[in-house]
Amino acid sequence: MDYASQLAMTLPEVILAVGSIVLMLVAAWGGPASTKAVSWAAVAVLGGALIALVGPATSGGEAFGGLYRADDFAGFAKVLIFIAAAVAIVMAPDFFARTAGDNLRPEYPVLILLSAAGMGMMVSAADLLTLYVGLELQSLSAYVLASFMRQDARSAEAGLKYFVLGALASGILLYGISLVYGFTGSTMFNEIAGAYAATPLSGDAKSYGLLFGLVFVFAGLAFKMSAVPFHMWTPDVYEGAPTPVTAFFASAPKVASVALGVRVAVEAMGPAEGQWRQIVIFAALASILLGAVAAIGQQNIKRLLAYSSINNVGFALIGLAAGTPEGVASVLNYMAIYIAMTLGSFLVVLQMRDVDGQPVETIASLSGLSRTRPALAAALAIFMFSLAGIPPLFGFYAKFEVFYAAVQAGLFPLAVFGIAFSVIGAYYYLRVIKTMYFDEPVAEFGRGDAFEGGLIAVAAVIVSPLGYLAIPLLSGWTLAAARALF
Repeated sequence: MDYASQLAMTLPEVILAVGSIVLMLVAAWGGPASTKAVSWAAVAVLGGALIALVGPATSGGEAFGGLYRADDFAGFAKVLIFIAAAVAIVMAPDFFARTAGDNLRPEYPVLILLSAAGMGMMVSAADLLTLYVGLELQSLSAYVLASFMRQDARSAEAGLKYFVLGALASGILLYGISLVYGFTGSTMFNEIAGAYAATPLSGDAKSYGLLFGLVFVFAGLAFKMSAVPFHMWTPDVYEGAPTPVTAFFASAPKVASVALGVRVAVEAMGPAEGQWRQIVIFAALASILLGAVAAIGQQNIKRLLAYSSINNVGFALIGLAAGTPEGVASVLNYMAIYIAMTLGSFLVVLQMRDVDGQPVETIASLSGLSRTRPALAAALAIFMFSLAGIPPLFGFYAKFEVFYAAVQAGLFPLAVFGIAFSVIGAYYYLRVIKTMYFDEPVAEFGRGDAFEGGLIAVAAVIVSPLGYLAIPLLSGWTLAAARALF
């Protein structure tokens, strides 16, 4: 295959890389005055990357000697990633304009683009080194984004915590990669799968080495997903980071890490399904339970949504535990609907401002919102009901799909536990709704940005019962994407 054809497969990442470099030069030359132009140009770059997904970028196969794979699975994940990244860029200007002490700088959209390029490499990785390079590009940008508000001590603390714990997780992942390479002799996913198939995990030194490598690799990926027991960074980073950055962390990197975990499990370690399935089932149940229980006492809406993201990762992992094309398709379905619910919720959080325009993050400040801002309260209620998986909202369909895939794969007890734990999680979502509709108003929020209001309306329509109209298209797309891995 010629070099031009291989570059065509990586065109989305090429567009993002070149676009980010050019916009970085524009930002250095134009300074803060170029922020608005750079932001909208970054959205246009993401739009170009989306358009580039049509063609070889989703159907070209392997490129660069098998290091990179362009298939339907990667294409679906990249659509979600690029859309979430674009929303994270457009929701930032109003937030920073109203926040005292810090202004939006043109580096923000550039960092989002670099992070998106890394995530594109992650979901298309067919080699452990490609995986690691993409993951580190995404992570290095994220560390800076978490501490973007230099005048805010919470933001600086969030960035430091994320950096220290992220470095630890990267070390764990790299150690797992070195073990897998040492005992298989390759970093290519297909050759690793062959080594696992040829070496029954029966008790000799090589089998133990492969098993430990598998465990460490999944531990490193679990940190990026914020799955229990590697979730400890999530609440503090989500609370301390600027709200648009938190919305970005809860959406695009979440899709990338889950998609990467699915690809590694199915393509690289598929023959060791009996071993990694135990890890995935534990992480799924622990994430669902802790995400539900720990969120009950939260008073900060961003911390509550952090535990909600941990909880939702647990539900998505149930689909992966099934280990079937239908199970992987259910994971992709779940992440697509999760993106709409999460971005909608954080867009509502951006509207939570006092009369002076300063952010308000306490759940108590939502008291009586149905009487002061009825449309905003209705939108947040839709997102909370949908996150809880209450029919007929679209979030119910996402949970139904992963439970059905688990039952079809013979994991009936896992589905039963997941359903039981989801009832616990419904409590804290309903508490937010109760606060808005049954408590007396304590203060009135200032008027928010009309563009953000339009995005909230779009997200609310997607997760409403109208979303079921998209099921034929979504199901066909996700199943085709899932089958690309098998």
